[in-house]
Amino acid sequence: MAQGEHGEGRRHSGNVTGWHHGELDCWRATSVREVRAFVRRARREGRTLYPISTGLNWGYGSATPPQPGAVLLDLSGMNCILNREKVSEANPVVVIQPGVTQRQLHEFLQESCPGLTFNVTGSSVDTSILGNALDRGVGYLGPRREDVFGLEVVTGQGKLLRTGFRRLGRHSPLAHAHPYGLGPIMDGLFFQGNYGIVTSACLKLLPRPARSVAVSLALREASKLGEFLDGLTLLKRLGVMSGVTHVGNQARTRASMMSGISEYLRVSCGVPETRLAAEADRALATVAPYEWTSLGGVAGSAGQVKAAVAEVKRVLGGIAKLTVVDDAKLAAGFRVLNPLRNLWPWARANAAAISAIRPLQGLADGRPTDAAITNLLWRYGQPQAPGRDLDASDCGLIFINPALPTDGAAVMKIVDGMKEVAGGFGHELYITLNIETTTSLVAVANLLFDRGDEAVVANAKACAKALREYLRKQGLEVYRARADMMEDITDPHDPFWRTAWELKSVFDPHHLIAPGRYNLARPPV
Repeated sequence: MAQGEHGEGRRHSGNVTGWHHGELDCWRATSVREVRAFVRRARREGRTLYPISTGLNWGYGSATPPQPGAVLLDLSGMNCILNREKVSEANPVVVIQPGVTQRQLHEFLQESCPGLTFNVTGSSVDTSILGNALDRGVGYLGPRREDVFGLEVVTGQGKLLRTGFRRLGRHSPLAHAHPYGLGPIMDGLFFQGNYGIVTSACLKLLPRPARSVAVSLALREASKLGEFLDGLTLLKRLGVMSGVTHVGNQARTRASMMSGISEYLRVSCGVPETRLAAEADRALATVAPYEWTSLGGVAGSAGQVKAAVAEVKRVLGGIAKLTVVDDAKLAAGFRVLNPLRNLWPWARANAAAISAIRPLQGLADGRPTDAAITNLLWRYGQPQAPGRDLDASDCGLIFINPALPTDGAAVMKIVDGMKEVAGGFGHELYITLNIETTTSLVAVANLLFDRGDEAVVANAKACAKALREYLRKQGLEVYRARADMMEDITDPHDPFWRTAWELKSVFDPHHLIAPGRYNLARPPV
């Protein structure tokens, strides 16, 4: 981003979806006082603001506003942990600003409170925790919406609003402890909302368990996906696997592991580039031959983990292959298999898989990684580029993520329908089904394409539109929307969206903040 004096500059809004508004003015705030000043300035100058935390909302539009003409309000410089001296195992709450990243919080906890961890996502280490939570992102331990409370918000009038008991002031013992407050719970208005600019919030931390393992289940027959999902939902409801279990199709497994496998084969085995792709395909087919594989976490005391794994095996062992791993088991496996890599193809394949899995296994234990983004950069010819530069690559990435019921047979039908729609455009669909709550699932489904080819980009956009239309015909909706979808998801005739518009006049009567984001773009008639 080109930066001038007084936090002003320009930033290009190009991103992996292929939909953007070109170069935009960008104002950079480093304090609440500056945010309020920028809101007043926007009102004076008749401009609108689009707040971004780190702007790495890949696959959803990144830093691109839904409507043209907005000034980007970059909050990445607001990156303080405001109560860092008071965080402890007895006080497991951090008060964070929008610019605090997964990397920053992880490093802070490692240094200051190693007994605590947090709910990480599989995205980059440089993504904003608060930005993701406010868009209702899903972490490896649960919906991030449930981790956040006590918001500090600058409204469209430049006023400062604190929700819950944060309104009592930072010296109140309830300010960073009680998540609900007294009276109406206003927090929800600022999740997937455009009523104000969140400048800080409380984030719940978690005690690091005595033992934590990753539980993988490989479904032997794809035709039993519905039964598989029902079993995993039961385990969620029983509290056996209380986190989010991720069920990925083979395309997702390939996208998640090929970079790590290929790098191991190239560096450790000396496989030349001419044979690398074929060798990596053989290795992946050896270790991951099934169409659907789940990954979830089990944590607690040693006895609790042992009992939970036994229950998982009882419920699903008849239809799925169970594998339980932790850091020690992966390290031991690698020590045994790595020396045999040039003698035994099976050992080589499994050593390569361990090399690829290691960073992903740490997600359930609160260790963020760039592995997923590195895989995308590797696929599009830039394996050495930092993860945060994904928008500058040729990678094309569009998400179409529906919320789904906990009905395995119904979900299986929807997945088959989505794959058929995508196939009609020549696309393979990369799918992860997340057992998010005890009553619902969400699908993280995406298209991958070469953004350097305009015809390919146009085809991907048409495919994404067709997928959304298919979901709507099934009575479904996405749980999280891209910037280019905002006008499609809102309906000026729907009382829900009309009420959302009316609330806008309370908090932001001049419609300065993120016009059209999860709201009507213009007055309903």
